[in-house]
Amino acid sequence: MHKPIKAKITGFGHYRPQKSCQSTELDSLFNQSLGWTNEKFSITERPIANRQETTSFMAARACEEALKMANWDSFDVLIGGCGVMEQPIPSTSVFVQKELGLEKSGIKCFDVNMTCLSFLSAFEIAAQYIATGMIKRALIFASDIASCGLDYSQPHASAIFGDGAAAICVEAHDDENGGLILASNFKTYSSGIDTAHLRAGGTKIRIDDGYEALKEGAKFYMDAFGIFRAAGKYLPRTLSETLKMAQVTLDEIDVVIAHQASAPGLEFLRNVLKTRPERVVDIFDTFGNQIAASLPNALYHAHKSGMLKTGSNVLMLGTSAGISIGAMVIRI
Repeated sequence: MHKPIKAKITGFGHYRPQKSCQSTELDSLFNQSLGWTNEKFSITERPIANRQETTSFMAARACEEALKMANWDSFDVLIGGCGVMEQPIPSTSVFVQKELGLEKSGIKCFDVNMTCLSFLSAFEIAAQYIATGMIKRALIFASDIASCGLDYSQPHASAIFGDGAAAICVEAHDDENGGLILASNFKTYSSGIDTAHLRAGGTKIRIDDGYEALKEGAKFYMDAFGIFRAAGKYLPRTLSETLKMAQVTLDEIDVVIAHQASAPGLEFLRNVLKTRPERVVDIFDTFGNQIAASLPNALYHAHKSGMLKTGSNVLMLGTSAGISIGAMVIRI
């Protein structure tokens, strides 16, 4: 995307599950001494959804908050940007539409999957729809339940993940001083295809393969170091390209909203910035990595804390399984 798009965020919403898993609980689960999880992964607590807090339930609650703030009584499209779907068919957005009580509305619904970058990719698609005049209003959500697929025999791939949802309302406008989507930029390097995967739930592993194959395939695998190494290699280049497309300098970025991948990942980003590291929104210690919901939850936090001011430049970026790198610059 190379041309600024007149679109602004008019509503923010989020949902945090009722239960929080403390790091001390994980110490016991991992058979480690008290304080080990916090020291090793910088996790204090993380939200965990119960069985009633489904992906669509959490998404709908986040959407309701965003819609209330935007004061919308109608919109044109509902886009789901989840890292993990509620079920393969139909799409999660259809479940969310029904959960919102809009099952007879005819509102177009679809999902976008770019794992941890799903929300950002959905945002880009909504912006392009707005730019072409196809729509005026888009409701975008990300909702993920990481906890249901974790292998607790692998602390590095299970300690850091949490559950939750977030949503935004994005609207076209004609105000010369209104919000803008300045640039978006995504790259995929499939040489990293094996660094993170969840093999069950599609056609790769089938009923005929047996229960044990399905059970093992339903466990999430992650090579944390491999992902971190890929981010270190590709993210700075993608960031530089995106800033050039947006015609802003790194120093002109006021707030940085990153995928809350890990504590080292956020620290790496602060080092890339070099100056004003406080620009990076960091909610990792109490939210964990919420897959695709991480980035919009950090965006919600920035809004609630007053960091997003009219006219400020906001950089959103992250990595996802694949490996993919994505970045977007918006003006509030």
